[in-house]
Amino acid sequence: MDFILGPNQGQGVPADATNPGLQWDMIPYTAEVPQNGSFEGILPGWADGTLVSLVTASVSSTRNASAQVVGTAGASNITYQEYTLKADSLKRHLQGFDENTGHFKISLPRAPTGTHYRIFTFYERLSGYRNLHFESSRHETIFDNGSYAVDHFDRAGAQVVIDFWQQHMLVDGIPELLHKAGRYAWEDSLELPSNVTWSRTLASRFEKLFGYQLELYMPLITFKQNNLAVQGDSPGSFHCILDTPDQGQGYVNDYRAALVDGYREYLETLGQWVRQTLRLQLSVQPAYGMPMDMQAVIPYVDVPECESLSFVDSVDSYRQFTGPAHLSGKRIISNEMGAVRGSAFSLHIPDLLFSINRALVGGVNRVVIHGQTYSGSYFGTTWPGYTPFRYLFSDPWSAKLPSWEHALQSVLGYIGRAQYIQQQGVAKTDVAIYNKQSATAFVTVYDQVDLLKKGWSYSYLSPENLLGPHATVQDGVLAPEGPAWKALVVPSSQNITCAALETLSLFARRGLPILLAGGLPGEYATGSKGHHADFASQLQSLVRTENVHQVKAGQVANKLLSLNIRPNVGADVNGTLYTTWREDKTSRYAMLYADLDPLRGSITVQSSAKPYFLDPWTGETFPVAVYQRYNDSTTIPISLSGNQTLFLAFDDASEQRGSIPPVHINTTSASLVAAKVDNNDEDVFVVSFKQSKDVSKVVLSNGTDYGVNTANIPEPFQLVDWNLTVEHWEAPDNFSDLAGTFKYNTSHQLDTPTSWTEIPALVNTSGIGFYSTSFEWPPLTELNYCLGAYLHIPNVKDAVIVSINEVSLPPLDPAHAHIDITEHLVNGHNLVQVLVPTTMWNYVRSVIGNLSTAGSQPLPVTLQKHMGAPISERVATGLLSPVTIIPTVSMKLHF
Repeated sequence: MDFILGPNQGQGVPADATNPGLQWDMIPYTAEVPQNGSFEGILPGWADGTLVSLVTASVSSTRNASAQVVGTAGASNITYQEYTLKADSLKRHLQGFDENTGHFKISLPRAPTGTHYRIFTFYERLSGYRNLHFESSRHETIFDNGSYAVDHFDRAGAQVVIDFWQQHMLVDGIPELLHKAGRYAWEDSLELPSNVTWSRTLASRFEKLFGYQLELYMPLITFKQNNLAVQGDSPGSFHCILDTPDQGQGYVNDYRAALVDGYREYLETLGQWVRQTLRLQLSVQPAYGMPMDMQAVIPYVDVPECESLSFVDSVDSYRQFTGPAHLSGKRIISNEMGAVRGSAFSLHIPDLLFSINRALVGGVNRVVIHGQTYSGSYFGTTWPGYTPFRYLFSDPWSAKLPSWEHALQSVLGYIGRAQYIQQQGVAKTDVAIYNKQSATAFVTVYDQVDLLKKGWSYSYLSPENLLGPHATVQDGVLAPEGPAWKALVVPSSQNITCAALETLSLFARRGLPILLAGGLPGEYATGSKGHHADFASQLQSLVRTENVHQVKAGQVANKLLSLNIRPNVGADVNGTLYTTWREDKTSRYAMLYADLDPLRGSITVQSSAKPYFLDPWTGETFPVAVYQRYNDSTTIPISLSGNQTLFLAFDDASEQRGSIPPVHINTTSASLVAAKVDNNDEDVFVVSFKQSKDVSKVVLSNGTDYGVNTANIPEPFQLVDWNLTVEHWEAPDNFSDLAGTFKYNTSHQLDTPTSWTEIPALVNTSGIGFYSTSFEWPPLTELNYCLGAYLHIPNVKDAVIVSINEVSLPPLDPAHAHIDITEHLVNGHNLVQVLVPTTMWNYVRSVIGNLSTAGSQPLPVTLQKHMGAPISERVATGLLSPVTIIPTVSMKLHF
């Protein structure tokens, strides 16, 4: 099991409220100095902590600013003051104020018209933030006050956690049991609110790192330097910039880099204890959401974890996360999967699979689904039971959902097999892309589509990653034992550090192609002096270095091909295809993912080993029948539906995957439905075609060709006259009764399937639909002696479980519910049954005003009452579209 290091999100433990290893906060204040320059009075904010810095500055302009932001309650508008400070006017005052009363007196020059002076004060104190609130009238022990968040920017914070575990948890045989049963000690994303992210050792750490004092420039870190993820609507009341070209961003960058260094120390201290004392590994969701560069700290976590919520299913954002993880040799890259805002009880299984597939193709190879909820009685809670986040985030994957017993097993089977494949060997990536953000923003960094169109895989590295011990170049390849990047791209939109310029020059001299795309990069700002002249000369030196190439935007793929560099999985398709490639000692593995829309075309892999399909829905492995081989590469035709994945293995050594014939199919017609090796004779191909006006052809690799007249194959037909039995899932008469869900059946007749929201009697219904109909077989045709059929269910909204003549079919991918039913057909009457579980939202929505959880009403109700936010609409459920039978003709090809 994985286990959390502390209550709630794991970011703290019970502790004495005065423990200096707890979370610190920095509180900024400001006051205007009268126009005559004279100020006498109490310092602004006096006594709100320990005074760390007192600064005065001349304000050349003031702006009343506003912005639309997103906070925990949704989008809102905020207003704040923006001050432009004269850079040469900043002055820190170490005396002139009474340390007991805060009385301060100063005389400054008279401010010119339109300007004024301001006083800025900064106080540090323990934040008192608790990651678990517990109100008690007793305060005798650390357990009487809940749990306090610890300082995440100094080893002292990690030590608080360690001390608590050593003194209170690791007793009575727990260490031995934890070692046997445990896997990862885990901490959630850093959901730590503050005014300004701080540690009491940060100022001294900053001076040691950068050689100058932060205190003078603290007016620049008052805005958007707290929790960027959860405090989007509370960035600060004032924002200061300098009247310099970079507006003081260099000082902000240095401040954020000092946070990264302190967080690294926290992670290293905690990780060393977990590995040595618990003999386990540390898994953390590192840095993102805070004013830090996520990529810089990922290498310091044993099992780094991201999440679909913050990454909003962006493949590009996942590539920013997985690049540093792959470089530093992380075998497992985890993901907290499926938390979607506004989707409690309404997240459809295909939407969950959409999120999972995008994470997998972005480099993630382990998902932890968010999240099964407590199922017992709970105070202040009605049916359907305790619902965390007050019905805001999805989803309680449990017996509370109709899919629990009827679909989730096959979905979890798919997830398990898919991530098992993605954990084999080592991830190999075609191209590395330089990316430096002082605070991770999850924007698309490489916004050209040339690489994606041709199947190139890529991931991102920060300058800190490039300076790490794993970033070595051999024979023109970056990290050959790891991702083995074949080139490194620096987009012109990036700002690059001087240290990174030196590293890139070294890499280029060792043969790694460096591509400067769309123009030259800018300089990454720092407050350290004297870097600008060095940067200009170093950049020109890099440009003149052998193996460094300047290319136009969108021409990276073409330049790589001109350098005789090929992608691991090249693509020639009419849509958007994402690819991954992995290698172990004997095998190669490719994952393909069609993004949103269907596509057709082919892929070319840099391997001549025997190709196999790996079906994660059934666990089957079978040889690829149709492909072309060119020297050391293999080209395979593909056709994928939107959100469909395809997994392949290339292996000459394994007998477990089954024997593969010496001959394969080179080309075939578009009417081909399937081609496979005969289960009973490996020297025979079985090919199936659907109706086509032209003669369908097959050409084998030995030159033999076949023609099949497919014009007489019956046309596809839709199934009609459905019987629908609905098992309704509803609350009991007494909403406070948590014993179970009330269920009853109703029957309905449908000419053709349609959403329950279109059926008046089922508009607010949730539950399980049992559909049945029948058709006669075979259709009238001269070809009935070799007729077969495929069943196709389009537009699957949740899941479908199908049986033909009461024989259950294998699990179906909701993205491509298409399956051969030939062996189950009988002459005459054929029964088709389809089971469809729905989400619970349509019913929950209809009674949401009667529900409560932990003493509070659902948040959608609260937001509607107080902010006018509409409650989410009903969702389409059930079978949504006609089900089709596609007649086929099969023939055996002997060779």
